[in-house]
Amino acid sequence: MGLLIRLDSIAEHDPDLVGGKAYALGTMLARGHRVPMGLCVTTQAYDTYVRSAGLFERISMELNRKDFSEMRWEEMWDVSLRIRNMFLNTPMPVYLVEQLKGPLEETFGSRPVAVRSSAPGEDSAKVTFAGIHETYMNVSGVYSILEHIRLVWASLWADGALLYRQEMGLDAETSSMAVLIQELINGETSGVVFGMNPNDEAQVVIETVYGLNQGLVDGTVEPDQWILDRASGKILSHKTVKREHMVVPSSAGTQIQDLSAQKQNTPPLDDDGVRQVYDLVMQAQEVFGCPQDVEWTFLQGNLFLLQSRAVTTLHQARSPDNRSWYLTLRRSFGNLKNLKEKIEGELVPEMREVAEVLSRKDCTNIADDELGDELLKRSAIYRSWEKRYWRYFIPFAHGMRLFGQVYNDTVRPLDPFEFMDLLVTSDLLSINRNNMLERIAALVRKESRLQSALKNGEDTSWSVEFNGLIDEFIETFGDLSCGAAECSYDRDSIKHVVREMAIRPTAKVFGNHYDVEKLTEDFLSLFPGEKSGFAAGILDIARASYRLRDDDNIYLGRIRRQMIIAQEEAKRRLEKRGMTIKGLLSDQDLARALKDPGFVLHPKEGPEEPAGIRHIRLKARQLTGQPASRGIVSGIARVIMTDDDLLRFKAGEVLVCDALDPNMTFIVPLAIGIVERRGGMLVHGAIIAREYGLPCVTGVPDATELIQTGNQITVDGYLGIVIIA
Repeated sequence: MGLLIRLDSIAEHDPDLVGGKAYALGTMLARGHRVPMGLCVTTQAYDTYVRSAGLFERISMELNRKDFSEMRWEEMWDVSLRIRNMFLNTPMPVYLVEQLKGPLEETFGSRPVAVRSSAPGEDSAKVTFAGIHETYMNVSGVYSILEHIRLVWASLWADGALLYRQEMGLDAETSSMAVLIQELINGETSGVVFGMNPNDEAQVVIETVYGLNQGLVDGTVEPDQWILDRASGKILSHKTVKREHMVVPSSAGTQIQDLSAQKQNTPPLDDDGVRQVYDLVMQAQEVFGCPQDVEWTFLQGNLFLLQSRAVTTLHQARSPDNRSWYLTLRRSFGNLKNLKEKIEGELVPEMREVAEVLSRKDCTNIADDELGDELLKRSAIYRSWEKRYWRYFIPFAHGMRLFGQVYNDTVRPLDPFEFMDLLVTSDLLSINRNNMLERIAALVRKESRLQSALKNGEDTSWSVEFNGLIDEFIETFGDLSCGAAECSYDRDSIKHVVREMAIRPTAKVFGNHYDVEKLTEDFLSLFPGEKSGFAAGILDIARASYRLRDDDNIYLGRIRRQMIIAQEEAKRRLEKRGMTIKGLLSDQDLARALKDPGFVLHPKEGPEEPAGIRHIRLKARQLTGQPASRGIVSGIARVIMTDDDLLRFKAGEVLVCDALDPNMTFIVPLAIGIVERRGGMLVHGAIIAREYGLPCVTGVPDATELIQTGNQITVDGYLGIVIIA
């Protein structure tokens, strides 16, 4: 079989050789439809590359580092990044380059092309990977095309692709990838047409933008929308939007460009254009035998078919999947810029203000009826912010991921996570909190009388400076459990942590060892001219994303704390009435019980352990996880399961936990290493470990079960293993 097949002969070949996308376009081309000229690099070329380069075995090792079904999306992203780095640093064999180079040069010369994925099974009647694998626009020159072929191959192992394969029950290890290379059509108007509206089978939906389709697909540009009668093509409605931007080709691939005043006031399609698009999607349905989701573009009045796939969303009610949520984690540079402005300029200030306003109302000095209303109000506010957190803050974490991709594509480091060194910053809320604790600890180190008093649990009220710093800490950050000025004040907890911190000469010895300024300078130097602005911008977004990945939970925690204060006050009053408060109670039930003395609470009990089940503690010697922060250290483990465990933590111990919440990170300066069950380079334990230069391994299955407090353990942050002595 050949390594390259012309698009106009694809319909004669096995779909598994050319992939679903190329096969569909080849079929439509054979039926006389206008499709951009192209070549398909077959799955045979991919298989030749991965096996001759020894990647097959290395990919298998990464996929089996941990049970695939137990991996969180952060862990899958880590696996994906390591595999992608293999492709970046493993050139094609010379003989493969020679076989591909000639036909590519002959067909495209120096003309710009689009390099698209076309995996077997992609865009079938049951499964669609739309938006999962990579597409590269405006690629020019044979060597650049060859480079982007490897990047499309690598996207077979993108975290979204891995998650989706798991969701759909597909075998990731046997996956393969064909690549479709087509002449780039710089369309004036582009869009997507759904041959059957997933919400109404009697309708067709057309969504259209000016410029390239990328703006519509990644959510950067909002489309005009037409609803048509499916049987006749009659326009039923046209929803207009505020038209401001379009995506166009640029030296960096694509860029967002402002629309002219005329285009802002003119729909991207007229009635004739709508009819042509309708006719195209109905003809595609006739060819493939089922309703199609078709991408298209107009250039100089000619309608080009860019892609055709089955409308699989029609089957979602019977076969639900989370692909749409996975895709929200993949954001473009332009989309992330807008998201950053919204989060920093609007959401974070509003979160601070909401928490501050709620804290001004003292729940202990209001009547029962008013407390019930206040509880419901705070609960609704928190739930609303929780939704916004998942809608905006979680996708913004992709800022780090996108920067990592840009950095690795440009620098080609041996360590796929080298880019994280550029993101380390001392400007985290949790770091600022810990630095203030360090200031208090520094005073204790200098004052032997204070050291003795804290060690023996004696009165410290005689030290005006010490108590002034404690008051300042409480005013700024609140108690240690939530990091908010509105928490219940626990001076003894603060004193315990300060005493343990004072045992060490200074926490600064654990500061990160990266030369961030030099790394930043080296990175930016690789982007000359107009590209320098993009490089600086994506780095700025990544740093904001990194910072907010830690800070956003503290901001959200402040609002949550206000809800908890109302819940605790409600329970206290009900218990005072003689009610027994146990189990899981809804806020609605608590509020009603406050208002109606005759209301009987029916708490939901937590899940019970089945009878006859016995816990068996296994003695493990070596545990495997994800390397999250470099270094090797040995010490005594302290397993953190409750708030009380936090306050038992001793300086020089290894912190072992299920998940290190940002509000727990006040004990990190005391630790010499971190082990976490939850995995990924982007989890809070990994972020704070890198800030302090501590060895860290995340994603260790059953870490808090297999490791016991008091165990002597070794944490290897290079290989991602934990050894129990």
